[in-house]
Amino acid sequence: NGSLPPLRAREMFALVLPPPSCAHRPFQNHPTSSSDRRVFPVPSPIPTAMCGKECVAIASDLRFGINQQQTTAVDMKKIYKIHDHLYVGLSGLATDQATLAQRFKFRHNMYELRESRKMRPETFANLVSTMLYEKRFGPYYAEPIVAGLDASNGYKPFITGMDLIGAMAPTDNFVVCGNNEESLFGVCESMYKPDLEPEELFEVIAQCILAGVNRDCLSGWGGVVHVISKDKVITRTLKGRMD
Repeated sequence: NGSLPPLRAREMFALVLPPPSCAHRPFQNHPTSSSDRRVFPVPSPIPTAMCGKECVAIASDLRFGINQQQTTAVDMKKIYKIHDHLYVGLSGLATDQATLAQRFKFRHNMYELRESRKMRPETFANLVSTMLYEKRFGPYYAEPIVAGLDASNGYKPFITGMDLIGAMAPTDNFVVCGNNEESLFGVCESMYKPDLEPEELFEVIAQCILAGVNRDCLSGWGGVVHVISKDKVITRTLKGRMD
């Protein structure tokens, strides 16, 4: 009789459904300036990474908010340990952060079982980039920062940032991401110096985080800093403004 099978008819009906209204999206107000026209649809934390002399630091704030101004938690984990010399920071949607962190750790564990060695930071960064690019037509709302030391190359620092489809931006000084990256760029450029020792690097990145969150009402409530050197990892919690 020329009619479609029920399953095919449902698929065709789903293709012509209108998109959801703005009331169901994370942001109801459209951006007005060109600098705000980002693909990123949710408020996000501010992971930051810096290179030092045979050391690297990665830091983030601790606030977890929903519906922009509503603070839900002040102890959210946004930096994840892959192994002793490799960490990844995630900004973006909290559920996607948790999903990606679990998948990154799983992929590294499988690599370690197969190769009997830990993954180099650059190798891990390429893995992360590939995993994000696989979902480019329906991406995770998360921007990773990878920071680590390459033990096979004299503990050379490696840091890189990415967008939500895995386009890498490796550098040898500092990298920032999140919804306050404009303010962080300014303070990091002012305070950063090359070849900093671990304690000096901690002071610099801590001051950058505290100065950056004071210029953004959607982040803050303290922070956490991990300084990775070849023989130890220093983790310290920062106290900041609680408003």
